[in-house]
Amino acid sequence: MDVAGLARLLHETSEHHGAFEAVAPPHDWWDWYAAYMAARERGRSAEEASAAAARYMAEVKGVIVPPA
Repeated sequence: MDVAGLARLLHETSEHHGAFEAVAPPHDWWDWYAAYMAARERGRSAEEASAAAARYMAEVKGVIVPPA
């Protein structure tokens, strides 16, 4: 991935992380970013990547978002 592509992906990731950040307990943002970006690089949609990142945070990091 070139620099411009990486910058776009980082920007997209930050936008999607905002929704998780607003409701999640304290966590390291880079863990969510890494899971999201890895999913996007595997061809997942933005929505699928957000769900994958949330699952990763819950299952691996123990960061669980309370039900709405």
